[in-house]
Parts: sequence; structure tokens; C-alpha cells
Amino acid sequence: MKKILFIGVALLIAACSPQTETTETPAALKTGAEVLIEQDFAILAGKNVGIITNHTATVGDRHIADIMHESDKVNVVALFGPEHGIRGDAPAGDKIEDGTDAATGLPAYSLYGQINKPTPEMLEGIDVLIFDIQDIGPRFYTYISTMGKGMEAAAENGLTFVVLDRPNPLGGNLVEGQIREEGFESFVGYFPIPVTHGLTVGELAMMIKGEAMLPGLENLDLQVVEMENWDRSKLWPEYNLAWNPPSPNIPDFETALFYPGTCFFEGLSATEGRGTYEPFLQVGAPWADGEAIAAELNAKNLPGVTFEAVTFVPEIIPSMSTRPKHLGAEVKGVKHIVTDMYAVRPVEIGMHVVHAFYHNAPEAEKATFFNEARFGRLAGTNEIHEMFKAGATAEEVIASWSDEISVYDTMKKKYHLY
Repeated sequence: MKKILFIGVALLIAACSPQTETTETPAALKTGAEVLIEQDFAILAGKNVGIITNHTATVGDRHIADIMHESDKVNVVALFGPEHGIRGDAPAGDKIEDGTDAATGLPAYSLYGQINKPTPEMLEGIDVLIFDIQDIGPRFYTYISTMGKGMEAAAENGLTFVVLDRPNPLGGNLVEGQIREEGFESFVGYFPIPVTHGLTVGELAMMIKGEAMLPGLENLDLQVVEMENWDRSKLWPEYNLAWNPPSPNIPDFETALFYPGTCFFEGLSATEGRGTYEPFLQVGAPWADGEAIAAELNAKNLPGVTFEAVTFVPEIIPSMSTRPKHLGAEVKGVKHIVTDMYAVRPVEIGMHVVHAFYHNAPEAEKATFFNEARFGRLAGTNEIHEMFKAGATAEEVIASWSDEISVYDTMKKKYHLY
């Protein structure tokens, strides 16, 4: 997929509050993949390698799989792809078949379909399983679930599991949302962590093993190739990196920033904006009064964001959305406008937006407003939608997770690499 330079970098950085503005240009960030290359693939010498990867695993303008396949220092024998596929061109939710990677000629196994964990047959002859995928920070973004499945497969088959670390676009300090409860395990909630976990994928892998979040990992040989010059207090735009959309509906950093909150609309009768070119930035419903909802939300003066009323018509967009909610209907709602990226707390904002739509919904719509099973999977609990239905405010919902978040935040610091 062609890289898209994030045009709004300067605007977003300019929107930072004076207390958080960066006055020095950070040293050039090096991803784990770049460090591995600089080390001449030393940890892979004499090993047969499989790579769990997708289109985001680039060094410069080249894919890590292509670089490693061409190197005489590495013997890559198979590729494994998550949701959206190895080259990132499959729409959200589409099942992907096994095949051959056109660029390398290597076997390309799908981990998003009937099988989501590498099988012993797929791993035959492999010594090291590498994970190199750009995550965006929330629990329900499925790439980290694919990583967890890969860790399980590596442990079960006696393989080394290597994570090539990459930045968390939301930084390394943002922690929000309820911790997923037992009984709510799914591919959008594979680990008992908050909605925004505040870790890189390498740190998360270490925590998954160290806290026994998955069974059978006690003896897993887990290695993390660390980044250089990443500062967990800084967000993605600070590094002036090109934004390579990690999935078709996350086209830019601004969308990724609000996604942990607006993704909850996937569990509502209202739409999260799929079928438009601004999904997860704009949300709405055919019955909504966008002007009234925007006014209610703006009156709250939520940090880092304002809202404007919008009207849109969801349509089929190849490679982005083939089955959008309210297809062809006029939808009214609100669009999120970032005013200070460092002040944004996306899950808290999401709770305010969900409450505003529910509060403003006609009585006839409230009965079906929550898809309780889907919303519960995303939230990791039934408590949130039950509180809203019982009349709770967004502030009360947000307060409900404060104690467990404090415990988690202390625990996760044991696994900080940066």
C-alpha cells in the first residue's frame, strides 16, 4: 500500500498546549526492524525464520519481509498475515485464504479466518517466529491478538518468538477503560488489559508472558529487539514519520487518536462512520440531531476536542467498507476535531459521545441502541452499557474503572523498556 505522509503533523503539534509543546527535535527514531538490520540479523544466524507481518512492517520504503528474503544472512521460509492480510489490502472482517506471497514467492498463511494461530504444519522447519506489525494502541485492534496467538504457537512448538518493536502512536502513558473481565475473551479482547494499554507491542508481549495472561508461556523464549530513541511521553506526529495506514479505516494519526473511543459505535445501532472517508472521526445515526448533540458535547469542554455537526451518507468503498451500517441513508451526527492531541483521552471522550447519542435517541430507538453482545465484547464487560441503560452519566461510567486502572498502571511499569 502506498505510504501516505501525515499532512496534519504540523497542525497537530501546533495544537499542543504550551505545557506539552516540544522545543527540541527528537533524535531519529529507529524501529526494532531497523536495529535488527543494523545488527546484520545476528540473532537469526543459522535459523529458519517465519514472519508474522503486514504492510506496516517497513524500513524506509521497503517491507521487512522483502529485505530479509533477499538477505543471505537470513533464511525466511514462510510468512503469516493478520486481519487485512500480509500486504494490507483486505477490508475489515474479510476472511483471507492461504496462498503465495507475490513479492517473495514464499508461502503466505492467513491468521485471520478459520485459523488464527499458526499450526504445527505451518511451522514445520521454522526455528524462530518473528512478529513485526505496527499496532495503534487499543485492546480491540486485532494485531495484538494475532501476536498473542503467535506466542502460544511458538511456546507449543518450542520456537523462539522475536518481537521487532515499533512505537505506540498514542505514546506509552495513556491508560483508559475497564480491564477485560473473565468470560469476555474474544479476538477483540484477548488479554485482561484496559482499552488503551499504554505499551509498545514488545512491552506488551513481555507483560503477557510475565503476568501469565495466556497459559503455557512459562518457558517461551521471548526476545524483543528494542527501538532506539523512542520517548513514551511523545505521540506519533512528534517524530515526523510517514503514516502507513495500519488498516484501511485508520487512514491517519488523527483517526487513530480517537479510534479507542469511537470504535464503541461498532456495538451500537448508530454508525462509526464506515462507508465514508472519515470513519471513526465522524459518527451518527439517521434519527440523530447532530446540532443538538454537538452543542451538548461542546458544552462539556472536553479536553483536546471540539465537535461539529455533520451529515453523511454511508456508501460501499472498495478496500474500506463493503457492508457499512445505514448504507445509502442520510446520517446525521458529529465529527471530532482535535484541538490538543496531548489532552485527548479517547475512551473518556467516547463514553461522553455514546451517552450523548443514547440520551438524545428517540424512545423507540433506545431499545435497540446497544448491540449488547458486540458492545460487551468491545468494552470487555457488560457493566458499561448496563450503567448507561440505568441512567448513569458518562462521568459515572468513567469513574467506575479508576481503581483497577491505577493498579494496572503500576503493574505495567515493570515492563517498560523506554
